[in-house]
Amino acid sequence: MLLKAITMAKANFITIFSLNVVWHLRKRKMIAVIIKFKVKPNQEKVFVENWKQLTKFIYEYENSLGSRLHKEDDLNFIAYAQWPDKETLHNTDSKLPEEALEIRKRMRDACEKVEKLYELELTEDLLK
Repeated sequence: MLLKAITMAKANFITIFSLNVVWHLRKRKMIAVIIKFKVKPNQEKVFVENWKQLTKFIYEYENSLGSRLHKEDDLNFIAYAQWPDKETLHNTDSKLPEEALEIRKRMRDACEKVEKLYELELTEDLLK
């Protein structure tokens, strides 16, 4: 009986915690940013490696919710980055260490063009 009560309490806590996180993120109006990168020929590996390193720094130091990188074709990549809110997004770069800024430069140097396509406010979230 006690084990069943503990199991139910854990399940209820997880449900309440999950609902609280969803409510909190919705209240803050999560932001998605879509960026297109046109990479210079023969620079794909340099670009991807530096994108991964920079994304880890941004997640750790700037409070992003992470990012995904998609390949459109050999030289065009699309990144999808999530932020908890506009304020967090627009206050980036202030906390990044010098190493991250050097990585960003290497990533951008591997590109012919970097273009922010969209900055979108979340209205519904059905990703699992």
